[in-house]
Amino acid sequence: MIFIRPILFSFLLACLGPASVWAEESAAPDDGSRPLSQEERRQRVLRTTMTGIGVVTLWGVSQWDYFSRTPHARSEGWFSSDTDSGGADKLGHMYTTYVCSHGLAALYKHWGFAKKDAARYGAFSSFAIMGYMELGDAFSEYGFSYEDMLANTAGALMGYILYQDDDLADKIDFRLEYGFEPTKIDFTTDYENQKFLLALKLNGFDWARETLWCHVEFHLGYYTRGYEDQEIDHERKIYVGIGINLTDLFNRHAWEKTATVLRYIQIPYTSITAEHNFD
Repeated sequence: MIFIRPILFSFLLACLGPASVWAEESAAPDDGSRPLSQEERRQRVLRTTMTGIGVVTLWGVSQWDYFSRTPHARSEGWFSSDTDSGGADKLGHMYTTYVCSHGLAALYKHWGFAKKDAARYGAFSSFAIMGYMELGDAFSEYGFSYEDMLANTAGALMGYILYQDDDLADKIDFRLEYGFEPTKIDFTTDYENQKFLLALKLNGFDWARETLWCHVEFHLGYYTRGYEDQEIDHERKIYVGIGINLTDLFNRHAWEKTATVLRYIQIPYTSITAEHNFD
């Protein structure tokens, strides 16, 4: 699909809410008489995944004209200037699948899965829901996008790796930055205000934890501008930056919920960047 649509972001927020904190507080606990069996946990995973797929089906039929056309596919391109959003939508697919995999993994861990199993099933559920959405597009005016499906795959894999590997997760975050000047009501497709970035957190390294470097992180990001208005020049920008490690700062002051959210969201104007415009 060309853009991530509103229902997708609603699901994203439910998953994030934020990640493990949401799972601990909003997942209905069992009565405490016994832990769930392996089969019961797997049934919950299946029901959760099918619920997501069911929501996509209902919304797709009512809003996106699913099953109104014979199946077809097309290539949307990646990050070239002549694509619909310069590749920002592909990073949107990757990010959404990534964050949903973490939210669902946290829920599954709350249900008794070992962390690696929770990571695996969380990635599977997220990929299944996002992949089904892309398959649904094949039966609509949008068409199946090879690039979107590959971006979903990358997001699920990254979600699995960073959820189950604590050491790596202490060092790397995948985040979305959203600016303060929205250009449309549907902010999930407001690529004029979005940036996607990887953050390398120095407090994840032993040598930096007890030094001032623990408050520092380095960024590598990408964003596009000008694709909403055909009258102005397109911009595709990659950037590097140095920022404040807010996740560590809030964790040190026992604000774990806020720190968890900031693993996925970058606050604007908290970094200094150097950019290169490909256009």
